[in-house]
Amino acid sequence: MGLWTLLEGFLLLANALAILNEDRFLAPRGWSMSEVSGNGQTKSLKGQIVGLIYATQFLRMPLIALNVLIIVVKLVSG
Repeated sequence: MGLWTLLEGFLLLANALAILNEDRFLAPRGWSMSEVSGNGQTKSLKGQIVGLIYATQFLRMPLIALNVLIIVVKLVSG
């Protein structure tokens, strides 16, 4: 396993976090930003994970560009 494979794995994880829908998936399970910030749990592990999910959703355009770059490199290198 090389560095390139590790970076691809992190990109796949970021893609998985970016597609999570708050209304359908996060809120029914108590993982919405309003619940975490309302209870003052922003420093807890749950608050940090919810913040990471929202950060990946906020950076969708750079994530799309990174996906395109990875696809092009895979097509060229075989």
